[in-house]
Amino acid sequence: MRWWKAVGLAGAAGVVATGVVVVRAERRRRAYTPDQVREQLHVRFAQATAAEGAVETASPATRNASGIRERLRQLLRRSTAAR
Repeated sequence: MRWWKAVGLAGAAGVVATGVVVVRAERRRRAYTPDQVREQLHVRFAQATAAEGAVETASPATRNASGIRERLRQLLRRSTAAR
């Protein structure tokens, strides 16, 4: 058997395996009741709002913006020095 046939068969096997994983995940997702889904969404929302509040108090936006500017300057210096 030629090497390109083996590569093609391996690719096809990968596609089939990925399909199996997707179908299993879909079955698990559909097994939830609406109340369970609603409860999970409420938990995730509470976690997201708590994390958002912690990030806002930990680092001010002005410091973050200046950090991004400095990082861009460093990258530009590196790219011009490499030329």
